[in-house]
Amino acid sequence: MAIARLARLGRQAKRPFGLCVKMTAVAILGLCFIFVWSMFSSPATSVTNQRESFDDISEPTSATTKVSDSRTQSIEKNPKKHEISREENKKVNPESDLDKKVNGTVSSVVHRHESRKKNNRKQVSNVKKEKDSVKSSNEETGEKNEKSEEEEQEEEQIVVDGKEEEFESESEVNVDIDNGDGDLVQAVDEELAVEKVEDDSVGSRGQGKKRKFKGPVFDPKAHYSWRLCSTRSKQNYIPCIDIESSTGKIPSYRHRERSCPRAPPMCLVPLSHGGYGPPVPWPESKLKIFYKNVAHPKLAAYIKKHNWLVEYGEYLTFPQNQSEFKGGVLHYLEAIEEMVPDIEWGKNIRVVLEIGCADSSFVASLHDKEVITLSLGLKDDLVDLAQVALERGFPAFVSPFGTRRLPFPSAVFDAIHCGGCSIPWHSNGGKLLLEMNRILRPGGYFILSTKHDNIEEEEAMITLMASICWNILAHKTDEVSDVGVKIYQKPESNDIYELRRKKNPPLCKEHENPDAAWYVPMKTCLHTIPSAIEQHGTEWPEEWPKRLETFPDWSNDKEKLIADANHWKAIIENSYLAGLGIDWSNIRNVMDMKAIYGGFAAALAQQKIWVMNVVPVHATDTLPIIYERGLLGVYHDWCESFGTYPRSYDLLHADHLFSRLKNRCKQPVSIVVEMDRILRPRGWAVIRDKVEILEPLEGILRSLHWEIRMTYVQNKEGIMCAQKTLWRP
Repeated sequence: MAIARLARLGRQAKRPFGLCVKMTAVAILGLCFIFVWSMFSSPATSVTNQRESFDDISEPTSATTKVSDSRTQSIEKNPKKHEISREENKKVNPESDLDKKVNGTVSSVVHRHESRKKNNRKQVSNVKKEKDSVKSSNEETGEKNEKSEEEEQEEEQIVVDGKEEEFESESEVNVDIDNGDGDLVQAVDEELAVEKVEDDSVGSRGQGKKRKFKGPVFDPKAHYSWRLCSTRSKQNYIPCIDIESSTGKIPSYRHRERSCPRAPPMCLVPLSHGGYGPPVPWPESKLKIFYKNVAHPKLAAYIKKHNWLVEYGEYLTFPQNQSEFKGGVLHYLEAIEEMVPDIEWGKNIRVVLEIGCADSSFVASLHDKEVITLSLGLKDDLVDLAQVALERGFPAFVSPFGTRRLPFPSAVFDAIHCGGCSIPWHSNGGKLLLEMNRILRPGGYFILSTKHDNIEEEEAMITLMASICWNILAHKTDEVSDVGVKIYQKPESNDIYELRRKKNPPLCKEHENPDAAWYVPMKTCLHTIPSAIEQHGTEWPEEWPKRLETFPDWSNDKEKLIADANHWKAIIENSYLAGLGIDWSNIRNVMDMKAIYGGFAAALAQQKIWVMNVVPVHATDTLPIIYERGLLGVYHDWCESFGTYPRSYDLLHADHLFSRLKNRCKQPVSIVVEMDRILRPRGWAVIRDKVEILEPLEGILRSLHWEIRMTYVQNKEGIMCAQKTLWRP
């Protein structure tokens, strides 16, 4: 009927009825064509988005993401379901063929990971519901199929706590991948592994499922040629802090907040023009270091004003018991113990956070008392003393301290010290002090020393301390050092919070996770004191050194803790100390790039070294257990640069790090570049991983002119020991 009517209108259009009838007929024909086309066209022709970055893996893909045709065709298609599981960690394998033949030890620990962030558990439960709806018949009959390694990897892709959008900033990429066209960006896009996520619309057949297209971690066909970084900070370049900008008349390159470049740096940090000397071995480094290894424009002026460090020939020396405190640092520490007898350095107090790196003699003296102190370097243009502390062999970590939380869990430090402190703790609603309250252990001590008290600041501090219920245990000016010392104690229960007349600052909401610290803004609220037996911080740990081998009662997987400790103890004793060719007498600063329970660090406790335990933000949150054992550590995302100076560590340990980061980082090669940055010349890297990772990784390390000292492979697993060279062409 409709077609006949249209034909009749067409015939009538030939008659002289005017232009209006003809135009109407044309319009009707056009509308009919559009209607018929829309009925028969497939809805699958909609635009498919492709993820460019995996840092925000829990966030929906932006609709504005553009994908080139050549790049889409080059991706190796291997779709897999995005499965997320919260099963408990696997028990440690008692023994593997690899460690039998190389080390005579047990196999490496493979743990499944889960997210720490509470608000992301909703996303996990939604995906679980989708999984339950498509379970196989094998599961219905009770057969359990073990997950493949790739599926286990997918469990780690859940979240980065509080990850903000990446900052757009200038970043110079200084590495060429020779694949014929010379275009680095295109080469990286085409050669490196890229994850493809297809987001179906609501109500579609796919029901919002995500499919991944995976590629290798490292492209075995890629060839690398490296350039030196051309940054203002030169040999002291820290990528996520030294961001150069030309806004305003005065160029600025150090930021108050961590802001990483959009593209990870792919350049090599140069050595200073004066050269680089091999680090003075421990324990001599407590008294002297090579000056040229820490040279800085402001350091010379600082040396002239302070007597606790002296330039002597090619060395920078540190006279014993010399300090900013008159009478010496030993007198200062004894005065603190006299004020509060419960502070027993090295027994009751084991883990201390030092705010600022002004006077490392304080850290050195505490080390002699079996206290491990982490110095927080507040990077500024005045002087870089965190690098001096690291060169001496003391733990230090560089991080801005402004509006975001520090990368530590809650309630882990036994004491926090701020000597000669000029930080405005009372400003901005007391945010900075509330952050100290978050990371300080219940019943822990906050030690504040200043030479001159400001009346207005003193009154503001009194009000603030009363509002957060910190009890002042001592307030005394030492006659010898002429330093005013105040010692506060954090409450041990929540009862005192209920007695406050003014509920300001308020208590934090129950759903706010106090351990979430990666890119999480500081809160102007008080977290409640842990009271449940399954929460960490409810009881004070055992005295040191019993603390190292005592596993906390609040941990629900003690068997795994014991197995992990035995596992690494066997590997260290039977393999690492004798079978790798490493002279451990020259090793002092060590980093475990993927720590779990601190078993690796605990096994090295008798070797007179210290270990920075790095817990990746996408992994299970085991960092509170590490601190409970009297060790140090931080959260970190290895898709970004670490907060330390170049040439900070003597040895890097990476146990299955790269296989766990397979689908997180856009350019996994940048992790190798970061390892080259933070490792000292002639430093060592011990890498345990899969064969398909170690083989191309060996080529990358050789392109950096590293020496491969040992490689052993057994049953698709392997271990590689490599040494960074001092010289590069």
